[in-house]
Amino acid sequence: MILLDRLVFTPNDVDLSRSPLSGRVDAETYVLGAFNPGLARLANGHLLLMVRVAEALRTPIWNGHVHAIRWADECYRLDAWPLDAVDTSDPRNFRRYGQDWPLFGLTSLSWLLPVELTAEGDAVVAVHYDRAIAPIAPYQCYGIEDARIARVGDQYLMTACAVSPERQCTILYSSADALDWQLEGIVLDHQNKDMLIFQGLIGSQYWAQTRPLGDGYFTYPPDSPWCAGPSINLATSPDARHWKPHAQPGIRPAVAMPTAVRIGGGAPPILTPAGWLSLWHGVEPDGGVGIYRTYWSLLDRDEPWRTIAGGNAPLIEPVPTLTDPIKILMYLDNIVFTTGIVEAGDAWMVASGEADLACRLTLIDKRGLTSSQPIISASIAPCRM
Repeated sequence: MILLDRLVFTPNDVDLSRSPLSGRVDAETYVLGAFNPGLARLANGHLLLMVRVAEALRTPIWNGHVHAIRWADECYRLDAWPLDAVDTSDPRNFRRYGQDWPLFGLTSLSWLLPVELTAEGDAVVAVHYDRAIAPIAPYQCYGIEDARIARVGDQYLMTACAVSPERQCTILYSSADALDWQLEGIVLDHQNKDMLIFQGLIGSQYWAQTRPLGDGYFTYPPDSPWCAGPSINLATSPDARHWKPHAQPGIRPAVAMPTAVRIGGGAPPILTPAGWLSLWHGVEPDGGVGIYRTYWSLLDRDEPWRTIAGGNAPLIEPVPTLTDPIKILMYLDNIVFTTGIVEAGDAWMVASGEADLACRLTLIDKRGLTSSQPIISASIAPCRM
């Protein structure tokens, strides 16, 4: 089913002298990761990756404090927290002690870098530093993460997650060419991170997959095929700017899939002759952040809350050999996080982040994603969490 698999952009490919932060942070920085790219096909046939660049402090701890990068008032600031007040065991962030709920700070700040590839994705044509997307609003003060790009008619719509103390929200950008983007503002509020706009209308409506998070969930009945927890919901909009949650649930974690007990959206759903193809991530608990894999579902073209086909086996899994050449840069493993899909003739070109480190392109035969797989039965054992 997988025809080709490779890394196409890594931290070593980022020129920090051309970063939006260059010369504006009073400390040395480095690229923690260049990963989780949005994907689009440009008018000239080339591929466009919208790469998340996590630019981190080389030495976040000094003088007994850990430091966070924050954008405010048109500049970048360094905030200092006493080491005895925080847990610094995770290289991506620190956690403050003494709170009734998880409270984090970031030692990196993410911005979005457009990278243009050949039509086949086998070479970089241009890195558009002049079109990089960096914070310009207070709700983006800790960075912009994980772009997803949908082509709907003659416009490109890009969602991303913006991070600030007030909210983790979904923001929307629009573009006529996928290179010059206009910020449309916040479209979903706190802790609704994986918003994926369907790549086409259903009737006259825009549709999107969403993934709201919470501190607690209510259980399903003991004989239910579903596991309670983070799941993929649906929303509709008349204009892609104003969204209303849909009453029908979308894709949910299933008892029959213990390797995907926590799920979220991956690539923006794309229309096939058989229905909407949805690629999503499932997480297997394994200590730390867990193991991330990509799964697939086919959704009814008119009623996208109905799953009509899918596979219980992963479509894309982490591949350690891909990151062997840059293993000195690794700080996590067992993660593939799919973020984009476009047509590629008889195949799908799929973009993912590998190990929260680099950009991966996977070419997948379309024929393997059209036949119906067994639909999960209701007569199975209760979920054990």
